[in-house]
Amino acid sequence: MQESPEPRHEFSVSQRVHAFGDPRRVGTVKYVGPVEGYSDTWVGVDWDNGEGKHDGSINGVRYFCTKSERSGSFVRAHNLNQGISLLEALDRRYKSDSTKDEEDEMYVLSTSNQRVSVQLLGKDKIQDKLRRFEELTTASLSYMGISSPGIPSHINNTVPNIEELDLTGNLLSEWKDVGTICEQLSALRTLNLSNNLMSPYKSELPILKSIQVLVLNNTGVDWEQVELLRQSLTTIEELHIMGNNISRILPGSSSMVQGFDYLRLLNLEDNCIDEWDEIMKLSHLRCLEKLYLNKNCLNTLFYPDNDGQYESEDVRLSENPITDSRKGGVSRFVLIARLAKLQILNGSEVTPRERKDSEIRYVRFVISRLHTSPEEIKQHPRLYELKKIHGIEDERPSIGATAPQTISSGLLCMDYGSITLNCVGASMGEKPPLTKKLPATTTVKHRFYSSNV
Repeated sequence: MQESPEPRHEFSVSQRVHAFGDPRRVGTVKYVGPVEGYSDTWVGVDWDNGEGKHDGSINGVRYFCTKSERSGSFVRAHNLNQGISLLEALDRRYKSDSTKDEEDEMYVLSTSNQRVSVQLLGKDKIQDKLRRFEELTTASLSYMGISSPGIPSHINNTVPNIEELDLTGNLLSEWKDVGTICEQLSALRTLNLSNNLMSPYKSELPILKSIQVLVLNNTGVDWEQVELLRQSLTTIEELHIMGNNISRILPGSSSMVQGFDYLRLLNLEDNCIDEWDEIMKLSHLRCLEKLYLNKNCLNTLFYPDNDGQYESEDVRLSENPITDSRKGGVSRFVLIARLAKLQILNGSEVTPRERKDSEIRYVRFVISRLHTSPEEIKQHPRLYELKKIHGIEDERPSIGATAPQTISSGLLCMDYGSITLNCVGASMGEKPPLTKKLPATTTVKHRFYSSNV
């Protein structure tokens, strides 16, 4: 493959680059030209990791804008790299031999945080297998500085059986390049484009019809672009769009998100969604089983009814105000009771016993609230359903009860009685009486045993 052109030093605004010799230090070109007080041409870069020197201005003159106060810097062209092709990256990752220095640097940390050298066993056998590109089904090319597909026809001829491709942290930005890669890899099912800053669509949509798992974390993709992608993602089963500052779900031609007929998992973690109404727009996705919403800004959870709507079985809500008791969040039992089909909450299984206990506890709690705030009934659409399921009748408020509690307390107001247990088994020896407090409504059943001695 002759795909190693001489290094080019021409740069353009919006181009993705990485620091020479460090493919993990990635940024976007924001300015190309002279800088007052300095000779020759400079390239202004806004670095993804925020580790620059300024905000795009020097000596009171602004040349470009950055995403943070110190994420920008000016760099000479020869200190930047414009990237390589996909096929070049494959060669470098799988066909080049590791040097002795690189192998000497391989280590793991012990429990005392000391470096312990690692010796590779069977390295030659593994490398020989990886070098047979026609047999590769999985390729990891993260942070290799890939900026283009290369010659399209060569991709399919070189790695025809790739099913999983990890392109995390490269320099890809154009969807047409992604489409070229997917079109050439007919067996591709899983594609990871995380930490590639993707530009909005400029032409026809990429061909992604064989993709079942697509990872777009930290790519700048918003829901409008997801809606456009939907037309190409006809077989998608998992979609990960973490860390993209998504605050609103914007369906295309309806008030509810349509399509995505096979989507089972949607990962919206680490975004900016603060209204449950936005999540409700996903309730017509009939196959959606797993919904990950950790690290958003949600402070309510509300399903008005279940008519024509689908609830996910696996929901994750950690690090949202709704689950933070310090910010008025609700307890686990409330979430379980409100979500009828929930089987896993925040990675923990909801057992039949926990569901029953949670629903009973929730009903009694709501009833106690309604005595003083009957208008709250609208906030509890499952109340009558749960009362019927568990045979719970309205209870009168306890005499002398304290003020109503907030849901976040997770406690119930009850009258308590006491019961004293006396040991009467001669074979057990002398035991002191044991007194326990129980709710006044508790039914105690007696059993008597006799034995022949």
